[in-house]
Amino acid sequence: MATNTRQPLTTHKLAAEFLGTFWLVLGGCGSAVLAATFASPTRTQVNIGFLGVALAFGLTVLTMAYAVGHISGAHFNPAVTLGLAVARRFPWRDVPAYVITQVFAGLVAGGVLTIIANGKPGFVRTGHMAANGYGVHSPGGYSLLACALIEVVMTAFFLYVILGATDTRAPIGFAPLAIGLSLTLIHLISIPVTNTSVNPARSTGVAFFNGNGAVGQLWLFWVAPLVGAAIAGATYAVLTGVHREEVEVTGLPHPA
Repeated sequence: MATNTRQPLTTHKLAAEFLGTFWLVLGGCGSAVLAATFASPTRTQVNIGFLGVALAFGLTVLTMAYAVGHISGAHFNPAVTLGLAVARRFPWRDVPAYVITQVFAGLVAGGVLTIIANGKPGFVRTGHMAANGYGVHSPGGYSLLACALIEVVMTAFFLYVILGATDTRAPIGFAPLAIGLSLTLIHLISIPVTNTSVNPARSTGVAFFNGNGAVGQLWLFWVAPLVGAAIAGATYAVLTGVHREEVEVTGLPHPA
């Protein structure tokens, strides 16, 4: 059987990024909005809690990395795109198109989730759309400094995992598992602090539908993840001695 070795077109890469980011925001934030504190008609509590939400975010990345990672590299996150570019594992010329697509996909997913959530009588979307926040809008009331620090650190480690798991010396085909599980762990750690962003597209996707101060605090969930990703991208090769500059991450299931 002949193997198709043609490189994906830019339009196909952007379509893959749209699908993956849409799925991440709808699946991850959807689990928080629709299932985290769900009560059945009999008032029996069957909610999935923090653990379920953390797993949902990890599973969205894992499933779509296998589904479209070989097309776009499965970034689904402006911070990932920036971090890979800083590490010289992704061309800078493609960064703007990826980021715009990811943010647009997040907003579409946020809109779809809002329509679904509004289908339940009595649902109030203001303050209940899984937005990220600090201070009074932090789930645990954490300070701006604490929220900024955890977002920088968590995003940096997310990029370290991505850069390491996509190395040719790592077990081939298992990168999505490592990346998805790392995102699950990140959420288990940081949901109480910021509701976990590490992804500006995820934060933007629901902030404008959430209201309640989310838009005013959105800046942090762009700045901190981008800073963390840039730190990881700039230091990974120095820390590990692995130099794979100019080798683009084109497919997570089959590292380049």
